[in-house]
This record gives sequence, C-alpha cells and structure tokens, in this order.
Amino acid sequence: MGMFGNAAGSANRLLQKGLWALMLLLSVAIYGSHAPLLTLCKVDGAIPFSSTSVVVLVELTKLVLSLLFLLAGAREPLGAAVSWRHAAPFALSALLYAANNNLVVHMQLFMDPSTFQVLSNLKIVSTALLYSLLLRQRLGSRRWLALLLLLAAGVTYSCGGLRGPSDPRGMHLHVTPVGLLLLSIYCLISGLSAVYTEAILKTQALPLSLQNIFLYFFGVLFNLVGSVWSSAEGGFLEGFSLWVLLVVFSQALNGLIMSVVMKHSSNITRLFVISCSILVNALLSVALFNLQLTLLFFMAVVCIGLAVHLYYGVT
Repeated sequence: MGMFGNAAGSANRLLQKGLWALMLLLSVAIYGSHAPLLTLCKVDGAIPFSSTSVVVLVELTKLVLSLLFLLAGAREPLGAAVSWRHAAPFALSALLYAANNNLVVHMQLFMDPSTFQVLSNLKIVSTALLYSLLLRQRLGSRRWLALLLLLAAGVTYSCGGLRGPSDPRGMHLHVTPVGLLLLSIYCLISGLSAVYTEAILKTQALPLSLQNIFLYFFGVLFNLVGSVWSSAEGGFLEGFSLWVLLVVFSQALNGLIMSVVMKHSSNITRLFVISCSILVNALLSVALFNLQLTLLFFMAVVCIGLAVHLYYGVT
C-alpha cells in the first residue's frame, strides 16, 4: 500500500506541476497577444471603443467567473466564518488598480506611446523593491541581477525590437516633466497594488475564489464610478466587436490566473511571465502585421533567458 501511495503522490505532484506550467504558459500567451488584439480592434487606425467600458467589463467578467468557481468548489457554507473585515482590505487594492488604469490614460497626454512603453518597464524595479521591503523577502545579489536583466530586456525590446517597413531607423523619446512625475506615481502604485494584493491573498485563510469576489466587486464598483465620472461620448458598448469581446474575456482570464500566481507563488513570478510575453507579442506581430524582428529583439530574448537562469536555475 505504501508503494502505491507514494506512486499516487508522485503522479499527483507531477500533474500539479504540469497544470502550473500550463497556466503560466497561457498567461504568457494572453499577455503577449494583448497588443496585437487591440490592433485588430482598430477601425480606420483608431480604437473605436471606450477603454473605461472595457475595464468595467473585464472586472465584471472576473467577478462572475469567481462566483461560478466558488459555487462549483464549495463543499460547506462559509457564511459563519466570513465577515466584512475580510472584504474591507480588498477595497484599497481595487482602488489602487483603478487609479493605475486611469493614470495610464492621462499619462498619454504628457508623453508619446513609445516613451511610455519604454519607461513603464521601470515598474519591474518598483515592484521588486516593494516586494522585498513590504513582504520582507530578501533577494540576493544574483536575483537582483536577474530582475535588472528583465528590465534591460523590456527596455531593449520597447526601443525597437520590432520594425515596420516604413518605420524610421532611430527612436526619439519625448516626455515632459509632468509626464515623468506621473510615470513615477504609476510605477509606485503599480508595485504597491500588486504587493499589497499578494499580502492580503496570502494572509487570509479563505478560498481564493471568495477573495477574488471581494476584490472584483470593489473593482467593478470603482471602475463603474470612474466610467460615469469620465462621461465619455457614445454608448457604453459603442464600438464593440468580437475582437473586443475576446480582449475582455482574455484579460479577465489572465486576471484570475495572476491571482493564483500571487496566492501560491509571488509577484516576481508575475514579472517573469510579463517579460516572457515579449516572445509571443513579437511572433504575433510578425505573423499578423508583417513586422520585422531586429537585433534588439534577440538581445531582449538573451536577457530574459539569462534572467530566468539566474533567478530559478542557479543553486
């Protein structure tokens, strides 16, 4: 019996590792396909829908899926054990996420999109610093070097990893002092929201689906208020298409995956997933839009490979 028990345990662990790897690969694919999907959503070169409407629908989809997962996995009632004290911390988390989503929109007024794509990679450093300080996770010099390589990969790829036939050879960054200030706030809030959420998820002894319900309930509430406040012209679903709905569902699914990652792993794993998505983004851009890979892309791939080896492979 002991032999069969050990064999079953080994098979179960192997299955769990396989499911974990599959989940991370799916997240890499979703992150990498996001920008190409947004490009496919464009009409006459412009985004035809409201970004605030998309954010609200993403949060609502995550809320509905979390509720379904909770109902499907519930074995015994939780009402006696759950109180508003469990839900309240997620309000701040949702508020930080909502603030960051709106900040991204306003930052475009003070820098061009290429500059934002390059400089937003600094959130890798801010997230790692807050992860180390607030969660008291010591990262050795080797792991810090790995994270700096991730930063280098993101900046390198953003500076020209892909090029269209008519794109200029050089790249010029344009950002105002106000843009730099907003970028600093963005990186700070991005790291703080992720690390704070991870702390809550790991501190509470509640099912992840229930925690997600708390988080996404407030997410829907705050983003809906923001949508009404912005009072964008047109209807709530104006400009929506099947591509937009695919964006909504994929982003909702990825949000649930990232909750699992933060609950059972860490924000550092999330950073590696986002960085690895460069590969998917590049391949889809080449296949769909006839863009060309440059030397900077291959430099970014080398940096990511070295970062993964330093952080996870060296003992």
